[in-house]
Amino acid sequence: MKKLKVCGTGQKIVVSLQIDVADDTPEKTSMKINEVNWDTWEPEEVATLMFVIKNQRILLIRKKRGLGAGNINGPGGRIEEGETTQECAIRETQEELLINPLNVKYAGELFFHAEDMPRIHGFVYTATDYEGTPTETDEAVPLWFDLEQIPYDEMWEDDVLWLPHVIEGKTVRAWFTFEKESVLDHKVTFV
Repeated sequence: MKKLKVCGTGQKIVVSLQIDVADDTPEKTSMKINEVNWDTWEPEEVATLMFVIKNQRILLIRKKRGLGAGNINGPGGRIEEGETTQECAIRETQEELLINPLNVKYAGELFFHAEDMPRIHGFVYTATDYEGTPTETDEAVPLWFDLEQIPYDEMWEDDVLWLPHVIEGKTVRAWFTFEKESVLDHKVTFV
């Protein structure tokens, strides 16, 4: 509310102004898994994640740049032309932590559909050992956690839905819809 003095009359009048501020942030939709045609769905990126699990601890990273910067996750990244997903997971771990993961095992696939982020087909791998010393790089800070103290509140929302089962040795196959880096819907299966 703003008060104005009208010149010459000495009277005060009150003018009420209503200002509508446009919010450029669109409302979250509720895109369901079954609304995506997964038979024809094409990812924009193929990527990997690696989880080194040794002595009841897990080696994670705090990501320093790119999609998910600031989050805690396993090392990983985009596949390069000519390499397999396992080669990608090993290479990314070498680049991000300067270690060579050993006893690498396929642990599943993740399908991420989003309208406001890249659509990603992710491949998950685990390792039970490594060579070298986990070292901070320009991409990541290495972090060890006891398996009972994984900081899921600092990770992508979907991780808590599947990572505990991968740690138990199960293989995951999961589909997610995302918006604004939040899970809208999911379907998670294990073998």
